[in-house]
Amino acid sequence: MSATLAPYAVRDDSSRGRRHADALAQSQSPFELDRQRVLNCMAFRRLMHKTQVFVSDSSDHFRTRLTHTLEVVAQAQRLAKLLHLNDRLAGAIALAHDLGHPPFGHAGEVELSAIMKNHGGFEHNLQSLRVVDFLEHPYPEFRGLNLTFELRESLLKHRTRFDNPAGDAADSSHRDLMDSGPQCPLEGQVANLADQMAYTLHDTEDGLVDGALTEEILAPSRIWRLAADEVRAIHPAAPVAAVRRPILDRIATRLHQDAAAESLRRINDAGVKSPDDARVNAADLIGFSSSVQDGIDELQAILLQALYRNHRVIRMDSKARRLIRELFDAYLAEPNLMPERYVTRLSTHGPHRVICDYIAGMTDRFCQEEHRRLFAPFHFD
Repeated sequence: MSATLAPYAVRDDSSRGRRHADALAQSQSPFELDRQRVLNCMAFRRLMHKTQVFVSDSSDHFRTRLTHTLEVVAQAQRLAKLLHLNDRLAGAIALAHDLGHPPFGHAGEVELSAIMKNHGGFEHNLQSLRVVDFLEHPYPEFRGLNLTFELRESLLKHRTRFDNPAGDAADSSHRDLMDSGPQCPLEGQVANLADQMAYTLHDTEDGLVDGALTEEILAPSRIWRLAADEVRAIHPAAPVAAVRRPILDRIATRLHQDAAAESLRRINDAGVKSPDDARVNAADLIGFSSSVQDGIDELQAILLQALYRNHRVIRMDSKARRLIRELFDAYLAEPNLMPERYVTRLSTHGPHRVICDYIAGMTDRFCQEEHRRLFAPFHFD
């Protein structure tokens, strides 16, 4: 594999290693081992029942946080291959990037962030790093999953238009990750862009399935219209359910082609010759051309108005925020309502952080059931 990689790609044999001695790390690709450990951790499995946009039990057909993650992995690996980067590392980063996401999607994060404002804050990307470094502990030799420096660094420095966790990182245990430079390796930057591609495309499809979006609503989007006109020229009378996937596939191909060309231009213009060159370059080196980014912004503006601010989504979000707030207050008043393994951490981590960890790890379903157990007047289980 290393023979096909660009000079600025992270090679398997040049990883900066792990925090703890690890016998298994000697027998296989470090990033393949990372992938296996993320894939097998409990936090990853719980993503199956966490909201993306629509609450996960509202339909079997909407994306969940797990299927979103798998789509980000696919987009990241596709773009990494086009750029001759380490697709194993890019895929592993993408696989881990949402492990810290709370239940009920953006609403859950907004509420936990508000609650934790004066208690160390909450940001789901930083929480993902906390998950892999501390909260998951399946091995007796060390705490956490003992993942590579490159993957952990990319979680800390994960940055999209809506996420910037590194700006809030004050924990001294992260200092080595921050000292490597303002940016993560290009594989991490690829995962960042793949995240944007994935949610833009799949939220468009989910909106069409739900009916909050229609072809008429999407028509002002140049990115959508260009692909839709091509498909409609072949299938003019087909229902949107029959053509939405070919349209979205065409959009995805154009996004990858544009991102590969624009990223190579930026890399060459910046004189990047190694992973460390990418780390110390303040600007994002992986991205879209300005015209394509403008087109994505246009489409996302439509999603914001027609989908994310749809009255049913707002109603779900409002209910979810209230549910999380009431649970948090209940645990704060009586911490022994939580499992013993969380109660034992109260003296060292403080009640707000421990309760935040507990709630952030919940699935939508468990959060609803726990609320019922604590507040329903006819249930004492």
